[in-house]
Amino acid sequence: MATCLNTLVFLLAGGLILSALVPSSADFLTDEFHKWMKDHGVNYGNEAEELKRFGIFKANYLFINESNYNPKVEFKLGLNKYADLTNEEFLAKFTGYTPRTTNPATTPFRYADVTAPSSIDWRSQGAVTDVKDQGQCGSCWAFGAVATIEGITKIKKGYLPSLSEQELVDCVTDCYGCNGGYQDSAFQWVINNKGITSEADYPYTAQDGTCDASKKYHYAASITGYEDVPSGNETALMNAVANQPVTVSIEASGLSFQFYSSGIYRGPCGLNLDHAVTAVGYGGDGPFGKYWIVKNSWGTSWGEQGYIRMWKDSGLPSGLCGIALESSYPVAN
Repeated sequence: MATCLNTLVFLLAGGLILSALVPSSADFLTDEFHKWMKDHGVNYGNEAEELKRFGIFKANYLFINESNYNPKVEFKLGLNKYADLTNEEFLAKFTGYTPRTTNPATTPFRYADVTAPSSIDWRSQGAVTDVKDQGQCGSCWAFGAVATIEGITKIKKGYLPSLSEQELVDCVTDCYGCNGGYQDSAFQWVINNKGITSEADYPYTAQDGTCDASKKYHYAASITGYEDVPSGNETALMNAVANQPVTVSIEASGLSFQFYSSGIYRGPCGLNLDHAVTAVGYGGDGPFGKYWIVKNSWGTSWGEQGYIRMWKDSGLPSGLCGIALESSYPVAN
């Protein structure tokens, strides 16, 4: 899995400066680690595991500071609850997107001829629920699907439900629960089931469970179909997002994504799609360029209160991190 990390040149050129700017003594880093453990309620239970996690924390801490001191990197990184995980461990626990294995739907793209505004934010329109947290379960596909069903329900019917990701994790047999899935399969299940229940009625557990048949018909929202956005076309994606929140797939690999804190994210990243998120708007930030407003499912302590702004109109047909490759949205009356 490509991470596209390329910091070697910077480290060699700026190492002397960084050694003066970035605290790196053993005592300082030990204190920072213990503070982080206290802040996040972490207790490893044994000294060997704590020493192992301290080594990972130290490497992550130095990576974050080196990036933040690099004048060529316009976004900021920060210590978060994932600071004691390697990137490989992080991706295994907190992503879970399964790339498309069939051809996209051939339904005509309904937003092909719309005139999109220069910016939109569905949060300000009341069409986005609070940021949720998938926990250590590869259920991003369910969160991405649910967020867009919540959004289209608000747009079409005037109310914003908080819907059940756990129902999809437990009941969508075409996906793999906490081991990954694809949003189109989730949409199709909701269509076949004639609806989806609320989060309150079928709460999230962050683990695989048995489908609760008694809850399947407690409908809190429904959809009539779904459509795929034409692949490799950021303009088409913009047209869709101008009309409703859209589930998008990205490569979330790399330490810079794991520790993203603020600003317009510009990579590095590749096209190995491994995470489903939700585009809830787009805009511009003056000299810093245009961006997508993306809702994640890693809680509010990650990123900008659970969101990331990703570089829009990057010049890549795929969009940054493949954001324009595999995106889709539900349809409702």
